Amino acid sequence: MKLVILVNDILTEKDTNTTIHIAMSATNMGHEVWFTSVEGFIYTPTEELYIKARKVKNINYMSTKKYLKDLQHTNYEEKEIHIKDVDVLFLRNDPAEDEKTRPWAQYIGIVYGRLAVKYGAIVLNDPDGLSKAINKLYFQTFPENIRPKTLITRDKEKIKKFYEENNRIMILKPAVGSQGRNIFLVTPEDIANLEQMIDTILEHGYVIAQEYLPQVKEGDIRIFMLNGEILKYEGIYAAFKRVPKEESIKTNIHAGGIFEKAKITKEIVDIANTVSPKLKQDGIFFAGLDILGNKLLEVNVFSPGGIDKVAILEGFDFSPIIIKSIEKKVYYKRLYHDNFTNIELNTI
Repeated sequence: MKLVILVNDILTEKDTNTTIHIAMSATNMGHEVWFTSVEGFIYTPTEELYIKARKVKNINYMSTKKYLKDLQHTNYEEKEIHIKDVDVLFLRNDPAEDEKTRPWAQYIGIVYGRLAVKYGAIVLNDPDGLSKAINKLYFQTFPENIRPKTLITRDKEKIKKFYEENNRIMILKPAVGSQGRNIFLVTPEDIANLEQMIDTILEHGYVIAQEYLPQVKEGDIRIFMLNGEILKYEGIYAAFKRVPKEESIKTNIHAGGIFEKAKITKEIVDIANTVSPKLKQDGIFFAGLDILGNKLLEVNVFSPGGIDKVAILEGFDFSPIIIKSIEKKVYYKRLYHDNFTNIELNTI
């Protein structure tokens, strides 16, 4: 199959990224894997859609370091591909990465993803589903019993009232963002800086005020969902635990958190199963859920990462399973022609 993967910028990808692990597996499995950045789409006056993309020239790789080096610098082929020749467009760009420096690029994947669907490509995750999840308001569409108590507003007084009503402790974070940026714990010791914290987040949009869950000190669980179901193989879960560094509430690996082997409890499975129907409804093929105790903290649908961490901790690489699932979608589309919508193909 011909697979095109969209990233923010090919040259800023890292060899530990989940995207590179998945791409290398697909290449080793004999597929034609192309990469494009957000500036790589071309829509012509004759209403044709092309993608400027590149792929590695070798067909077998033992390390993501070598794969990425070839892709970025030394051993790649580049050309313009007509969308009609593409089986799958895999959207792996993170809009939050372009928020400050390239706001025009944030939703390129959604916009051109919709066009790609029109021209017959399978687009993962479904662009209409992703459009619902462009900020953390999407989180509020999941059942209330699995979510922490949350206020979303730009009103400072309401935020201060929420703080008082929640035992003078709360979490503040932006409605749009990733990788643990601009997340604050507010306690009585921090109250003098509350205005500054709020103003920092307000520069980027709405503020989310959330109840503090004390279990955060012990770390949260990132568990992956594939086709709307928990990703596991022979009793091994695609999951890992993220533990914040000392004196921090940020479990994100980018924010200094460390990773450990996860213990998957019935509570975690129940939460994932509760989230499952909504992911299927929205055509979310691949997602990462962040769970703390008996609460869902985040639903990551744009470019969830950590598959490499699972491989290190569990000794099992889930990337080939992800590729085999994509292969099946291509097979069903060819077999049934246009009888399945893109949303249905995402979770079939």
